[in-house]
Amino acid sequence: QILWDSPDHSTSQKMVTYGFVGIGIMGRGMALNLLKKGFTLVVWNRTPEKCAELVAAGATAVATPGDVIKGADITFACLADPDIALSVAFGPDGVVQAMGAGKSYVDCSTVDEETSIKIGDAVTAAGGRFLEAPVSGSKGPAEQGTLIFLAAGDESLFKECTPALDAMGKKNCFLGKTGGGARMKLVVNMVMGSMMNAFAEGISLCDASDLDTSALLDVLDNGAMANPMFKLKGPGMTKGEYPTAFPLKHQQKDMRLALALGDKLAVSMPVAAAANESFKKARAAGKGDADFSAVHSVLKK
Repeated sequence: QILWDSPDHSTSQKMVTYGFVGIGIMGRGMALNLLKKGFTLVVWNRTPEKCAELVAAGATAVATPGDVIKGADITFACLADPDIALSVAFGPDGVVQAMGAGKSYVDCSTVDEETSIKIGDAVTAAGGRFLEAPVSGSKGPAEQGTLIFLAAGDESLFKECTPALDAMGKKNCFLGKTGGGARMKLVVNMVMGSMMNAFAEGISLCDASDLDTSALLDVLDNGAMANPMFKLKGPGMTKGEYPTAFPLKHQQKDMRLALALGDKLAVSMPVAAAANESFKKARAAGKGDADFSAVHSVLKK
């Protein structure tokens, strides 16, 4: 059963000190929204310079992930991939080393279920509480505070940190024990990546057929296939412009993890597998840091 929590923007828990680990494309917007809503925030990033904007907005920067845990009651993390999530959790001066009773860790990174469970088990073994809460949404929603949190793990922590989740997002759902959030995020991003490939192929076919690609966008936007992603990404794609909101390398990583989950569960995913090959081709062409819509660049005639 999915438990949905509606925003009430309660101020009762603003006395709680929050931490944030990972000030990247997503983490920056999320952390800024916490500060804008009046939450006390301790931050860390591998590249310390990225914390300067947050410090100017009222955050306190510290030297290690462990220092964030020590200085905060509830610490959020938003990290690029499973390897980084594991290194931050288990490395020297990391999350687990500093974890103890009264401390909580909410990992918003997109990782596989096994990684999330490994981190969660270590956090709870050290006396803390753990919640996985990967997000649906990219740079824009992170900045606008309209993310969707796919949470699983400690339900009491989910309820306790709801005011902070509400400051960063528009919808929170609780999906049961640790692993449920990770699996749901991979399913969502697998669908998104497959859709993007079909969309890119459609634009390429339209262009090769001497048809007006703007007319294609208009037709799609006014029919049953209308969706925010096509509306947002389409105009740039038709011009060969791919400003980064969600890096292609991260989308390909999510496709890989989703396919691994499908393999584990014996679920046939031929469409996702083909889409993954297109993203791999784009990465090999040097498009890894471009937006995931840049898959279009390697599908054009």
